[in-house]
This record gives sequence, structure tokens and C-alpha cells, in this order.
Amino acid sequence: MDILAGNFVTESMQPYAACYAGHQFGHWAGQLGDGRAITLGEWDSGNEQTWELQLKGAGRTPYSRRADGRAVLRSSVREYLMSEAMHYLGVPTTRALSLVATGDQVMRDMFYNGNPEFEPGAIVMRVAPSFLRFGNFELLAARQENENLKNLTNWTIQQYFLHLQGEDKILLWFKEIVARTASLMVEWQRVGFVHGVMNTDNMSILGLTIDYGPYSFLDDYDPDFTPNTTDLPGRRYAFGQQPSIAYWNLGCLASAIAPLLSGTEEIVAALETFEDIYSTKYQSMLGNKLGLDKVKPEDIDLLVALEDMLTRIKPDMTIFYQLLIALPIHPEPEEAVLNHFKDSFYRAPEGKEQELFLNFIKTYQERIQKNSIGPEERITRMQKANPRFILRNYLLHQAIEELERGESTLFGKLQEAIKEPYSGKWDAFMVKRPNWASQKAGCSMLSCSS
Repeated sequence: MDILAGNFVTESMQPYAACYAGHQFGHWAGQLGDGRAITLGEWDSGNEQTWELQLKGAGRTPYSRRADGRAVLRSSVREYLMSEAMHYLGVPTTRALSLVATGDQVMRDMFYNGNPEFEPGAIVMRVAPSFLRFGNFELLAARQENENLKNLTNWTIQQYFLHLQGEDKILLWFKEIVARTASLMVEWQRVGFVHGVMNTDNMSILGLTIDYGPYSFLDDYDPDFTPNTTDLPGRRYAFGQQPSIAYWNLGCLASAIAPLLSGTEEIVAALETFEDIYSTKYQSMLGNKLGLDKVKPEDIDLLVALEDMLTRIKPDMTIFYQLLIALPIHPEPEEAVLNHFKDSFYRAPEGKEQELFLNFIKTYQERIQKNSIGPEERITRMQKANPRFILRNYLLHQAIEELERGESTLFGKLQEAIKEPYSGKWDAFMVKRPNWASQKAGCSMLSCSS
């Protein structure tokens, strides 16, 4: 426990905080670094897999600047539960090994608006094969430390991309990062996850979800939704912007490692593969969410209509897809269709919106009847692609409030529910965001300290 609480270092540990740089909200921020994360070492699991063990919130580091390097219960619970939730959803992610309350009171100004308060402190031990980010490479490039940049790149390939060999291994490595990042974006869009702060220093070189701060799942489907107050009013990191931001961030990484190559033409071509990789995988993902046998060229209009309908109607994303699974494949009276989906509506569609919704459902049912797979396989595909349980912000907020009162009932339930997101065991949580949560701090409004 002393190790997990940051109070004991064994003789075999050599703790360090990493130095890196980054582009934050589209602007070069220069040197950054692990301001409240301390790597204790690596653990060899014995199956050719090593895990980097990192405490987050244990105290100051050389990169804490004017901060204290500690973390509060609120932010620690959010990272602990969500990183595990993403793992069980099947999304590439760092994971959490432990959550320890420190017993200290930590001063925090949640929204940086001059209203600091004391909050209970806590520490998360998070684990990953590596916490290397795009920013580690950007820093060396910015300093023009090309030899160190080359050494870090070769070491990274040797450690985590050993299958890449030959004179062009750096280019092949970048291509794989592009593909992994594109796949990660597809997974985020599949489950409705919004990271909230996609700076280049928060982008994993391994294609993992990293640094859980002002994140959120979508409740109502809104491509312009950002959970991060710091991201307003521009909404750079909104749900619908995430794939394009990933592409932009990959461009920053390409610029950083370009000095290691003989020219830029090939790395630019590798970067431009992102769009095709993402588009192909994204369409396939939507096809699975809809239960299509295969996404055919003539289905693209259906996928476009789906997103247009969701954007305008704004149903609860998770509940809508669950109700779609149970939708009869043959047309029903309009009233029956609207009644079938009523539990997903935050506001019932009327007029042209209702017409748009009903037209989509009719077109979808006609397409499903042309499937070359049977009803059971269609439903199985949809069930695997569409979670029934997501870790909504209002649930997290309620659990944190309970923990701050010394209660852990909801926290315990959520800890179990995140392990079975595709089963019906936790359907008590499959309800729309309550009205009170739409404007409550910690539910709809978060900051980079969250």
C-alpha cells in the first residue's frame, strides 16, 4: 500500500518523470512534461509483455511548474473507472491498477475562476506498455537534438514495433502509428467517447487512449459537443472533430521525425493514408452498429442519412442503438415506431424532424430485409458493436459525491458494471441523462483539472 500511495520506493525502482512538448489547442506550447505523473519502473509479466507502472498525483515533479503535482479524489476516480471502462468496451487504452485515498486535503480551483476549495486527495497507479506520446518526439525535434531523436525513435521501434525492420523501418513505423490512431478514432466514435483535450502531448505513440481529464460519453448525439470548458467557444476537440484532430496531430508527429528521413514526400504520403484507413474502418463500424451484412457502395447514402438524422434529432446515442436492435424489420405504423424509440428522445421529434426520423427508419428496414445474413447474426453483430452500459458523467459525479461522504455503494456498482458493458445485467443504468445533470458542474461542465 505504501508503494501505491507514493510513500515507499524499493531498491529496484528508479522513479522519473518524462519530459515532452506539445501543441495545445492548436498552438505550440513548448516544453511540458509529467507534471503529476511519476513512473516507478517496468514490470515484466513473463509473456514478452512489459508494463510501465506510473503514479498519478503523488506529488511534485521537475515539470510541475507552479503546481503541487498532487491529484484529488474527483479526477482520480474519473481516470480509474473510465480507463477500465474503455478496456472492457474493447477500446485501446491505458489501464488503472489501483486507487488510493491519501487522507490529505488538496486546494483546487475546478474551473480556474477564482473559487478554490479544498478537496480530498487521491492517487491512481496507471499502467501501459508505454506512456510515450507524440510530444516526446516533438520536444527533441524542437531542440534540434537529432541524434537523441534518432535514438528515441530506434529504441521505440526496438521495444514496441520489433516486427518492423530494414532501412525504411522509420517510415513503416509512422505508417503503423497512422493506422493505429485511425483505428482508435473509429473506436471512440463507435462508443460515443469524447476525449476533451486532444493535444499532441496526450496522443499515445502506441495508439492508446491516454490521459483521462475532461472526457465524456455522448448522451444526446451532438457532433459539436465538447465536455471541456477550456475548449469553448471554439470546440476544437468536439466529438465530431476528433478524427480530423487526430490527423492534424499526426501531421505534427510527421514534422517532428522528418529530419530522420531523406525527404518528406514519403512521410506526407503515409500521413495521407489516414483518411482512407479511417473512412473504410468507420463505414464498416457503422455497418456493424446497424447490423448490415456488408457495407456496399449503395449503403453510403444510408450511413450519411443516419448521421444527419442523429445530428438533427439528437436522441440518446446509446439507447437509440439498443432500441434499433429490437426494432421489427417490417414496417409498422408511424405511431408505433415513434413509441418504440420514445425512451431515446430528449425531445420528441415533430414536423420535418419527425418526417426525417421516420423516413430513415423506413429506409433502414428496407435495407435490413435485403441482408444476406440471418436475423440472429444481425442481432449478434449489433450487440457486439453497441454497448448497453456507458459510464455517464452524471453517474460518475454521483459516485464521487458519495465517496466524499464516505460512502461507496454506487462506486462499487459502477466498478462491476464497467466489466459487462454489452450485457443486460446493468440495465438499471440504461436511462437518459436526467434534466438536473445537463447544467450541473462535474456532469456537463468539466475542465482540464477534472
